[in-house]
Amino acid sequence: MTSTNSAKGRPRGGAADKRAALLDGALTVFARDGYTRASIDTIAEAAGVSTRTIYNHFQGKAELFEAVIQASSARTAQRQLEVIDRHLRKVTDLAADLIEFGIEWAGPTIGTGEHFALVRQINAEAAHIPRTAIEAWQETGPLRVRRELAGHLQRLSDQGLLRITNADRAAVHLLVLVGAFNPSFPGAEPSAEEITEMVRTGVHAFLHGYAP
Repeated sequence: MTSTNSAKGRPRGGAADKRAALLDGALTVFARDGYTRASIDTIAEAAGVSTRTIYNHFQGKAELFEAVIQASSARTAQRQLEVIDRHLRKVTDLAADLIEFGIEWAGPTIGTGEHFALVRQINAEAAHIPRTAIEAWQETGPLRVRRELAGHLQRLSDQGLLRITNADRAAVHLLVLVGAFNPSFPGAEPSAEEITEMVRTGVHAFLHGYAP
């Protein structure tokens, strides 16, 4: 037996199942329509729940949006943290390891999907989105990831492999330099060859500024 009603597409189960379905449906709508244009009725239809269910869980669209961006950011941040740890936890060849990190970081696994469509909507509508939602997104996702990367770079500096006076700034520089995929730009994705070349030159520039 499936977890949804095939006639109406409504999730079966308890409050947790309904909340998960609601967040998934809301992510799809917010990523497609943005915050301002998304309606509670449209979100309810996409999630297969009633509008009453939405208001049972959230006071309104603003609170729902904040929950959606936090949940989506947490999932994306976890993948990004795994990439950082995989390539920078134990460095044997600094340039090669940074390039491998950058290639995976800039690849399609990290840089696509509804989350980054939602990020584009946030960038476009920042003036109309509750500040608490933007702050929640930053703390759950980008800032958390950047702090983790900064910690790894500081450790490499402590080992004498880099020369860093501000690890947070160095983390920003590295992410910009290896960012062959820009999730805020809705153009065509770069090829694997373009990603590799962008990352190689980006790492070269990073090491030119931070190598001892």
